[in-house]
Amino acid sequence: MSGPPAASETGGVAQVIASLLREVPDFPQAGVQFKDLTPVLADAAGLAEVSAAIADVARGADLVAGVDARGFLLGGAVALKLGIGVVAVRKGGKLPPPVLSETYNLEYGTATLEVPAEGIDLAGRSIVVIDDVLATGGTLAATNKLLTAAGAQVSGAVVMLELSALGGRTLLEPLSVTSLYTV
Repeated sequence: MSGPPAASETGGVAQVIASLLREVPDFPQAGVQFKDLTPVLADAAGLAEVSAAIADVARGADLVAGVDARGFLLGGAVALKLGIGVVAVRKGGKLPPPVLSETYNLEYGTATLEVPAEGIDLAGRSIVVIDDVLATGGTLAATNKLLTAAGAQVSGAVVMLELSALGGRTLLEPLSVTSLYTV
């Protein structure tokens, strides 16, 4: 799972994402060209293609972990396809206690991610982390650290879209990361 796969390695999924991706200028602030993946997820064929490509990468995992919030959609679809469970990695304050948490830095502050501390035994389980976008890498790095602290074996991460100019992949080394589409 190292490096972004070529479109041929992902069955043309990069072309599907590119064709459905909506670019929104000046959002959330002036000068930013926001990449909106909502149309990909809302398109039945697009969602099926993306889910199948992620499932191919995640095959062999015991669980998938979907990161709040679009990672939930992808994680659920992939888990069903593979016949395995999905763990929701939630934003702080959304789960009942007890929780395991990891706080990480954002551009203007901090954020926290959580998983249940009881009810799901993650120890020794092979987990693939699924999220929609890899930008700076902070969210995926925190997720990796959180799941590892829970005793899981994080075997890799898969994202629909990687914003390569932001260099997030370097923060995740040596974790194996697969991006279905890189800009």
